[in-house]
Amino acid sequence: MIAPHIIDTTLRDGEQAPGVVFHLHEKMLIAELLDSVGIPELEIGTPIMGSNEIADMREIVNAGFNFKTLSWCRATKADIDAAGKTYTDGVNISIPVSDIHLKAMNKDRRWVLSSLRNIVQYASQHFSYIAIGAQDASRADISFLLEFIGEASQLHVQRVRIADTVGILNPLSVQSLFRNIIATSPFMSFEFHGHNDLGMATANTVTAICCGVQCASVTVNGLGERAGNASLEELLIALELSEHIHLDVNTLFLDQLSQAVSAASGILIPENKPVVGSRVLSHESGIHTNLIVQNRNTYQIINASQVGRHEAEFVFGKHTGSAAIKEYCRRNHIALPEHCYRELTEEVKQRSLVLKRSLSFEEILRIVKIMVDRLPEQIGLGIPSSLLNSESVLKRS
Repeated sequence: MIAPHIIDTTLRDGEQAPGVVFHLHEKMLIAELLDSVGIPELEIGTPIMGSNEIADMREIVNAGFNFKTLSWCRATKADIDAAGKTYTDGVNISIPVSDIHLKAMNKDRRWVLSSLRNIVQYASQHFSYIAIGAQDASRADISFLLEFIGEASQLHVQRVRIADTVGILNPLSVQSLFRNIIATSPFMSFEFHGHNDLGMATANTVTAICCGVQCASVTVNGLGERAGNASLEELLIALELSEHIHLDVNTLFLDQLSQAVSAASGILIPENKPVVGSRVLSHESGIHTNLIVQNRNTYQIINASQVGRHEAEFVFGKHTGSAAIKEYCRRNHIALPEHCYRELTEEVKQRSLVLKRSLSFEEILRIVKIMVDRLPEQIGLGIPSSLLNSESVLKRS
C-alpha cells in the first residue's frame, strides 16, 4: 500500500474550535514542529478573514518550511483574491453538496455545478494547485456526489476532499462510500476529512486510507469544531502499529507538538487521550505490572520514546500488585524482607481505598519509612540512609 499524503489543518480548521485564537508566534511554533515531524502539506488559514490572517499566512509561507501551503476558500472570487495575497502554493475551495446545506442556503444542485465550473476557471488564473472540497459529502445524495466529482475531474482539479462535515460516518459506511467513489473516478486523487462528533474520526480516516484514499486531513490533538477532527498523532501511530504503514515522518516530536497546540489553544489534553494523554502509558493493575516488569510490550504497544516521551512510573493504588512494589523499591535501592513487600502492597491498597485515589511517590516513601522503623536494626542497616528520617524522605520525593 502506498503511504498516504498527510495534510494538517490545525492552523485553519483547528483554530475554528470555539474560543480558540492563535497568535502569530504560536502559529509559527506549531508550523515549525509540524515541519520537524515531516508533515508534507499544511492548510494554514482562511484569507477572507482579513488582513491580519493574510499577514500571518504570508509569514508562514515566507519562513522557508518544507511543507506545501494551502489557503481555505469558499467558492467566491473574493476568497480567491484574498488567497492570492498570501502566496500559498494552492487553494482548497469548499462547496456544499448536500441537500441539507443547499436548502439552508436557498441554493440548488445546478448552482453547485455552475459555481464549481466558474470558481475553478477563475482560481486557475491565480493558482497551479487547486483542491475542491465537497462539503457535507457524507450526507449528499450519492448520485449527485458522483456527478460533482466527475465535473471536478473534467475541470482537471488536482484533488477532491470528501468531507464528513458532521462526523456521521462509521468505518463500514466509509468503506462503502469510497468503494463507490473510487470505482467511478479511479484516476482522481481523493482526500478524506473526518470530524469526530461520534468519536470515529481517526478510525474513519484509517479506513479511508485502507480503501485506497491517497490523502488524509487531520489536526493536532483532534482540535476543531464541536468534537474536533481526526487526530494527527493518533493517525500516524495507528497507521504504523495497526496497519504497518510506514510514513516518512519523525514521531519523536509528537508529544512536544501536542503540548504546544494544547498551550496555544487553551484546551487541555485529556489524561486518557490516545498516544499523548498523560496516563496512556501508565499502569496500576497488578496483573499488568507483573508482566510489564518482564516485558513492557505485554500490555503496552506504544513505546514512549517513539512519541518523544519517557516511560511512566507505575501508578500505586487499589489495584497495585507486589511486583510493582518490588520494582519501585529496586529502583530506589530499597531491599526489604519478602513479607514486607506483601505488607507494603496491602497498606497501599487500603490507603487508596480510604483516599479514593492513587498514592503519590511521597506517600509511598512515608509508608516505607514507617515500615523501616519497625524492622530490626540489622535489617534496617540494608536500607538507604536517605530513608531513615522523614525529613530526607520528603526531600527525596
